[in-house]
Amino acid sequence: MPSSIPPLPGLTRYTRWDMVPDGLQTRTMLDRQGLKPGASPVGQVLYHGNSYAPLYETSAAVPKRRVSPAQRAVLDRARALQYECRRCATRESERLGRGRYCAPCRYAMTMWEQHDRAQVLARELVADPAAVLLVVDVAPDSPPGAQGVAVVGVRDREVLYAAEAGEYGSAERGAVLDRLDVLLEGRRVVEEPDFMGPSSRYPHALLRLPTDEPVVPGREPLHPWAVSFTEENPSVSRIWAGWFGWTDRPSYTRPCVPWEWGGGIPMPWSRSLDPAADGLSMARLLHRIADGTEPVWERAAWRVDGHGTGQEVSV
Repeated sequence: MPSSIPPLPGLTRYTRWDMVPDGLQTRTMLDRQGLKPGASPVGQVLYHGNSYAPLYETSAAVPKRRVSPAQRAVLDRARALQYECRRCATRESERLGRGRYCAPCRYAMTMWEQHDRAQVLARELVADPAAVLLVVDVAPDSPPGAQGVAVVGVRDREVLYAAEAGEYGSAERGAVLDRLDVLLEGRRVVEEPDFMGPSSRYPHALLRLPTDEPVVPGREPLHPWAVSFTEENPSVSRIWAGWFGWTDRPSYTRPCVPWEWGGGIPMPWSRSLDPAADGLSMARLLHRIADGTEPVWERAAWRVDGHGTGQEVSV
């Protein structure tokens, strides 16, 4: 049942087809005869119980404009293109819809867009003199040398601050937090991990007990640099994942970091007992992504679909 079409005001309404006078026809009836309305409707008839169709005088109808062979060829080609991918020219059995890309090409382009976005983010960070990497390692079972925190400038690849983290609740930890509050105010802070782990290397680990107990209420808002990464302040692993293009499922369009470093996938930055050294390694990684010299996964979607990288495609 079609949606209701209300009656047109000021026109005679006919509630049954046998009430319609001779010489009045709908647009569809005229079209079947190669005609089209030559004047405004003079009446309307009810159909499907809830809709009205305008009625036109047959005597005022005019012939429809004929389509030339050239125009017909153009229309036929336009209809055929609705089934043809504009990127790889593959023909599908159903219309491709808006954009006119087949599923494999749309997948490759989506992955490429995130790859390109990762380089844009890396370039923004490399060009920003206030952008810094905050690296922490405060795992309770780590050796003393790993109980540290470091701040590294992204652009100049310079260690701005490095210190032992101290015990939670101690004067040493308090001094570290105070120093970070001053040093990181107004800066763009980038974290190391994402879903890569361990969670002890997240900045907010500096504010928590070496257990699963939550931080004291009201404490964390005092340290805005400890909040989780955002689109504006992305994590290094998220930038690298987007650039590298690895996914754990063939149809998954969100690049991610491999759970285990193996299978020939290189570890792109160091993870050691020295947070400052790790921060410098990550800063170098961001520079390589910005320069376009950091390797990309050999099976990245836009590399294996056989139709280019995506740079030549306008979305």
